[in-house]
Amino acid sequence: MSVRQHWRPAVAAALALAVVTGCGSGGSEPATKSDGGSGTRVFSADNGEIKIPAAPERVVATGYAVPVLIEADAALVGISTWKRGLAMMTEQDRATYDRLPKVAGEAAAETNYEAIAAAKPDLIVIGVPKPVLGDIDMKRLESIAPVVAIGPTVPDAWRELSRRQSDAAGRTEHFETAKNAYEKRAGELRAKYGAALASLKFGHLGSYGDISKGTFHREFARSWGTNIAQDVGVTYYGEVKKKGGGGLDVTEYPAIEELPESLGEADAITYTLQPDGTPAEAVKQVLDSALWKNLPAVRAGRMFPLQYTEAATYKSALKTLDSVDRAFAPLLAR
Repeated sequence: MSVRQHWRPAVAAALALAVVTGCGSGGSEPATKSDGGSGTRVFSADNGEIKIPAAPERVVATGYAVPVLIEADAALVGISTWKRGLAMMTEQDRATYDRLPKVAGEAAAETNYEAIAAAKPDLIVIGVPKPVLGDIDMKRLESIAPVVAIGPTVPDAWRELSRRQSDAAGRTEHFETAKNAYEKRAGELRAKYGAALASLKFGHLGSYGDISKGTFHREFARSWGTNIAQDVGVTYYGEVKKKGGGGLDVTEYPAIEELPESLGEADAITYTLQPDGTPAEAVKQVLDSALWKNLPAVRAGRMFPLQYTEAATYKSALKTLDSVDRAFAPLLAR
């Protein structure tokens, strides 16, 4: 179903949703109410208060719920495709992804209702942004099984999003194990790099600039390229000039001529690499420009490339932390 394109400027403005409570790394109570001994409970989802099985045995997942529930070893019987996250999956999780029937594509409109019905789910977890739900025939899905919609808001909300999706599928224990492993690793890196990072004011160059329009992608705190590095102790300065809701609260797309104004105050700059370790064309056009090369942070040699910045689960974010560790290693050699 819907993937990263919904963070692009053309439709990101549609994500003017409130940030879910507790979207940091801290935990919170499951948004459920028990329903006596009937084997069901009431779950608070984007689409309302939904009665769902207390212990689902046949789950269909779409969108952002796909990697979360694969990692949580949920009882999946069908999923949407999730091409953006394949490079971040472990070998075992990728094997699970390849094995499971695909009942929807990358976009919400590519939902195969007949395939979902044939999978005979007892729960359907829809992981797309609330505005995208209009592309789905919810009544048709609800005629098949209980449907909970749990979709993204701002980029760093993946923490709370993945907790709620795991809770819906009855896999909170697996979620907590992954969360604890991530927080342990992040804590180790904070201890390792905290002193070196403390005096630096960072900016971030993202990968969604539009070459045809001559723009670059500036990401601020809590965006895709920044939120995981923040858990290690990186401080990103500034904020968007005009908040547009959702992803546009933490990211903007200035003209490349504005590079000195946008990133000129940075002591250091992180920038996004693709999973294969190369910069996307939108990033490369900035790295090759004279304006970039004249930035104070660049002249000082404080540029740090980060991979796997689109991680949306604690398990995949461990890869991001490994990339952060590699990127910042030179700070300790100075």
